[in-house]
Amino acid sequence: MATVSRLKIAIAQTASGADKRHNIERAVALVREAADTGAAVVALPETFDFRGDTARLPDVAEPLPGSAISALMAVARDLGIWVLAGSVHERHPDGGMPYNTSVLVTPAGDAAAVYRKIHLFDISIGGRSVAESAHYSRGRDVVCATAAGVKVGLSICYDMRFPELYRRFADAGTDLVFIPSSFTAPTGEAHWEVLVRARAIENQCFVAAPGQAGIGAGGIPTYGNSMIVDPWGRVLARASGEGEQVIAATLDFEEMAAIRERLPALHNRKLPVIR
Repeated sequence: MATVSRLKIAIAQTASGADKRHNIERAVALVREAADTGAAVVALPETFDFRGDTARLPDVAEPLPGSAISALMAVARDLGIWVLAGSVHERHPDGGMPYNTSVLVTPAGDAAAVYRKIHLFDISIGGRSVAESAHYSRGRDVVCATAAGVKVGLSICYDMRFPELYRRFADAGTDLVFIPSSFTAPTGEAHWEVLVRARAIENQCFVAAPGQAGIGAGGIPTYGNSMIVDPWGRVLARASGEGEQVIAATLDFEEMAAIRERLPALHNRKLPVIR
């Protein structure tokens, strides 16, 4: 359970492209803009460091912290805030395909937690195919951490379609879940809001879902619409589907506790035996 009653957080929605240096500069600028809202925690989307030709991924990927995470560590330290580096391309230590990796950065500029994307996005949609497993190694570990007095769970994009992962977060007592994403526009229009709100409602926690706008993997447009949602499923803040934006909201953990008391679904949960 959170040790603070209220916490202001912000999301910096990006529209990253193939120029890694430019993407990092824009991410840092947006984090600074988000911190100006008074937020103690700022979250960025998935692959904010690079979205371009997948043939370049082996060259783009760096060992942690790398140029992108180092830049965020510096700005976090400068501003005295927590930063969720949605995800970057992490070079595999054994020479395999890179990881899609999320890093939680402390106000001291240290890495508090590192999560490597477990569920890789392999689909065909709109006449185009996306096969992340052909370009990325899969992570294996469920990752929780404490940030700004609240317990947080780390996930990335396609993970949100697998509710068993978020149940693990609920069982661990998570107050806030991050879902940084580069969600395709076709699936986003159909499922983004439904899934983000569902993960919040069923696990009675806050969800911060930073999204990418613009053109994503395989030339497919991405949905934007970054969201902050409360445990009752209410959308506290939402970006549009276009371009870079900053949104912010104050999370009320006393209200979260009241929701869990009024509707004790997590306490009432039973696991029936399959026969």
